Amino acid sequence: MTAMLIKKGKVRDIYEVNEDKLLLVASDRISAFDFILPTDIPNKGKMLTEMSAFWFKKTSSIINNHFISSDYGEIMRVLKGDCPGEFEGRSMLVKKARRINFECIVRGYLSGSGWEIYKRKGWVCGIKLPAGLLEAEKLPEPIFTPTTKADEGHDENVPFKKMCDVLGCQTAQIIKEKSIELYLFASKYMEERGIILADTKFEFGLIGGELSLIDEIFTPDSSRFWEKATYQKGKNPRSYDKQFVRDWLKSLDWDKKSPPPPLPADIVEKTAELYMKAMEVMKR
Repeated sequence: MTAMLIKKGKVRDIYEVNEDKLLLVASDRISAFDFILPTDIPNKGKMLTEMSAFWFKKTSSIINNHFISSDYGEIMRVLKGDCPGEFEGRSMLVKKARRINFECIVRGYLSGSGWEIYKRKGWVCGIKLPAGLLEAEKLPEPIFTPTTKADEGHDENVPFKKMCDVLGCQTAQIIKEKSIELYLFASKYMEERGIILADTKFEFGLIGGELSLIDEIFTPDSSRFWEKATYQKGKNPRSYDKQFVRDWLKSLDWDKKSPPPPLPADIVEKTAELYMKAMEVMKR
């Protein structure tokens, strides 16, 4: 193939096409607790690619992004026909960007690690919240909670001031505002279709000096989706994302330090069903 593999991530493999383009190929790998699990989820990569392409197109009026095409014919044309058939449906041609090394998380509901921190301290990532909130409760307004972006090891929560110190306050403020705008736009769209967008994360980069959205957007790997019809605050909601896998792993006697165990067939099947359901519902 003309493109050259330059990075193998937890889920995506990145190929360099030329000086200004990359090919992102989404595998069926799934990660949890900073481990790549030994069991794939069938067609997961295709679903991630389809959802990201859908949302990159839908949000392009809010902020520039790196998406060029996920059409296999177009990718074949750019690569002069030299692209493996197994990449069809799971590949995205994108513009090269200089990555900004923060993950930009927006939380609209109190869940996951945010809930665990709040129970102990009454705040999330340094942001004070009202007392007495319940698990999965909607926050008074969405909050922006960035983390470092680590290629290896754990990402770490950082205060917004840290982003300002590293990036400059103007750039950090634009990233915060655009992240919340993207969250509110997608949250409204999804809720009208029966899905609650509890939280999500974004990555940004610079393309020709312009701030741009990169990586993936509003997929079950990067977001927490809940079924609106059965949602109740105070309870762990039914989700359409990889929280199902996390919950199964947490039920085991696994130390989260040694390699994780294989996923049983029923967990694999159910996870694939949840990803498919999320894709079908949000694209109505």
